[in-house]
Amino acid sequence: MVTNLLEYKGYHTKIQYDCESHSLRGKIEGINDYVDFQTSDPSKVEDEFHKAVDDYLIFCEKMGKCPDKEYKGTFNIRINPNLHKRLAIYADKIGTSLNSTVESAIIYYLNDKTENVDPLIIDVM
Repeated sequence: MVTNLLEYKGYHTKIQYDCESHSLRGKIEGINDYVDFQTSDPSKVEDEFHKAVDDYLIFCEKMGKCPDKEYKGTFNIRINPNLHKRLAIYADKIGTSLNSTVESAIIYYLNDKTENVDPLIIDVM
């Protein structure tokens, strides 16, 4: 199976093809800072991603800034109001918060849908 996802030093990117520039592009996902890279040589994609991450970390160090961490654990979701209500009532009935209930549902979903169990999913259970 071919995948367009790469990981390096805890950062991730999704590689996409840019038709206009005839290049492969990516950006560090899940951080507030914008760090991107591109290359027209497919064999250099991983090296360019590594260079982008390393350059970002060096830049942050020079600026005295802590590098953004991926996926801080907060995000907004928009769902059907009736589903929101059902989740909130269910959370109240079982004595947990809405956030804990949503987290449990996501863990259940991911464990059911992913072939390889991600250790992070196990860690939060």
